[in-house]
Amino acid sequence: MATFTLPKNSKISAKGRDHTAPGATRVKKFRIYRWDPESGQNPRYDTFEIDLDECGPMVLDALIKIKNEIDPTLTFRRSCREGICGSCSMNMEGSNGLACTTAIEDLKGGTIKITPLPHMEVIKDLVPDFTHFYAQYASIRPWLQTVTTTPSGKERLQSPEQREKLDGLYECILCACCSTACPSYWWNSDKFLGPAILLQAYRWLADSRDEMTGERLDNLEDPFRLYRCHTIMNCANVCPKGLSPAKAIAEIKKMQVERHI
Repeated sequence: MATFTLPKNSKISAKGRDHTAPGATRVKKFRIYRWDPESGQNPRYDTFEIDLDECGPMVLDALIKIKNEIDPTLTFRRSCREGICGSCSMNMEGSNGLACTTAIEDLKGGTIKITPLPHMEVIKDLVPDFTHFYAQYASIRPWLQTVTTTPSGKERLQSPEQREKLDGLYECILCACCSTACPSYWWNSDKFLGPAILLQAYRWLADSRDEMTGERLDNLEDPFRLYRCHTIMNCANVCPKGLSPAKAIAEIKKMQVERHI
């Protein structure tokens, strides 16, 4: 474990060095994974101490404080800070989640360990490479596909019951917490689409307006793309939106069976 110390030529102010005031009683340590592939150095952990009385309540608040006041080289993604964009997904104390919606107080112990999402290649520090994940998402054609035309100026309508079938599906923010918590995805990510992408696939299969159900099922009917799911349920346990990708995957399997009866 490496403990972070500012270099002598650092431009951070003295206030930044003394990031915990003397006598602070609510001090929390953050042990953060660090790696810059361009540096030629091995990955390491840096430890930072934060006075919780001088910091916001969420893990993302602590990361921003560290970057702004202690180490400006710390690299992570963030955007909305409201659990909507999915940018700040990472692994905190062994569980995937969003840093912006994970309260520091909910992570027990004196030191909070933070690493990038498991399995993915790391670009730098807490930033994983989503290139493959997004390519898999594009492969399911995540948009409404139709063959019939609608009258000019008209919409494709749904009944309230048809629209209700999309609840628990459209809320996915593609943070990849579920896929990177799935052991099947760890070992077969080159072929297995993973929980997040399969949930998105079912979102379009369940949409009454879509007219490519057969083609979508053909695209998924593969020993690896769909059937590597073994219902471990890690995906549902870590989803920050409370969704159940495993249930969506089970529905796709059910549709595959029913169309061959």
